[in-house]
Amino acid sequence: MTYFREFRVNWTTLLGAMLGLALGSAMNHYMTNLFAPELIAEFGWDKGQFALVGTLGLASMFVVPFWGRFADRYGARLSAAIGFAVVPLTFLAFSLMSGNIYEFFAITIFQNLFGVLTTTLVFSRVIVQRFDLARGMALSVLMSGAPLMGAIVVPLVGEVIDAQGWRAGYRLLALISLVGGIAAVTLVGRRPKGAAAAPARTAQRLTGAQFAALLRHPAFILIVAGMFFCNVPTVLVSSQFKLVLMESGAPGKLATWLVSLYAMGVVVGRFLSGLALDRISPQSVALAALGLPAIGFLILASPIEHPWLLAGAVMLIGLAQGAEGDIGAYLTSRTFDIANFSLIYSFLIASMGLAGAVGSVLLSMTLGATERFDLFLVIAAALTIVGALCFFMIGRVGKPQIVEAYPLVAASGLDPKVVQQ
Repeated sequence: MTYFREFRVNWTTLLGAMLGLALGSAMNHYMTNLFAPELIAEFGWDKGQFALVGTLGLASMFVVPFWGRFADRYGARLSAAIGFAVVPLTFLAFSLMSGNIYEFFAITIFQNLFGVLTTTLVFSRVIVQRFDLARGMALSVLMSGAPLMGAIVVPLVGEVIDAQGWRAGYRLLALISLVGGIAAVTLVGRRPKGAAAAPARTAQRLTGAQFAALLRHPAFILIVAGMFFCNVPTVLVSSQFKLVLMESGAPGKLATWLVSLYAMGVVVGRFLSGLALDRISPQSVALAALGLPAIGFLILASPIEHPWLLAGAVMLIGLAQGAEGDIGAYLTSRTFDIANFSLIYSFLIASMGLAGAVGSVLLSMTLGATERFDLFLVIAAALTIVGALCFFMIGRVGKPQIVEAYPLVAASGLDPKVVQQ
């Protein structure tokens, strides 16, 4: 099958995965900002207490490997169906809140625990099973669905909140998520016309020794470590970026424009990385795409205030944020057996969550010590380079070998030499 024929044959699967990823729990990334002022005003919640909602996602770290293994053994369709049976109900539950902030926290945690099944953990698996030659670009298209859909849904929900209140807004989200989930599960479960049946590639049961061997494999350690180090600086772009730019000398209006430029960089980086991954060594793509942003962090940490240099720094950082998810999923699928894709990828997701928490603490400490972002920016540059080198070194340690004499090992993608020991 040719590069473009993969898209012609599997476009319904790709569309279903995009809808699932965009209309599941990922909507909260764009929607919480819309509801926060209304909830705080009506219930009198403390802003500092409400800010803790950003830490609640850590609860899902403990169940992500379990759901990853579940997706490997029982398939993406059943996994997504469970996720979309819960997520719309949680949006409906938000609309029924009585005013206790801990009620809001409890619903959010419950949504996080099951909402994992509506994320890349499940829908990236669909893509790597269906796409081979065009896998990098297909992953880029998949991950572009959420921001594109967010651009459509955010104004719509905002209009409803203004006209009918926040409860109506949550009910609309529940309806959108339900309809989107039904469409996603239906489309990813279809066999595309003209396509051969997708290989089952369901994972066999792993013994404790085999699982331990997986955790010790150099490629596994490098890919998880790389994702962790590259994501520690994300706290800057998620909540502090305009402040960083203004401290670097950008006036308020210019800083706002540069934040918009960052968003463009994310989209451009996503598609450039997708094209590159399908054509050249993924380790080289990772080194370039995830290492160059270190230059951007150092420019922002320097006394240089030239607008064009600041714009270049923002673009470099945006390119990395756009490429990171594609590279992580792509390298996982190319390095390990696809039968265990979701299990391995779950550890990448967990490392991203841990990195966000570590980054927040580290930023708080450095700001407390210096009252400036410079020190954290220098640390971010160093960690970004370390993360990029981790991804690059995956090509040096080699893939886990598959030996027929060890069928369970072959299915799990482990190094049989490790298991024999």
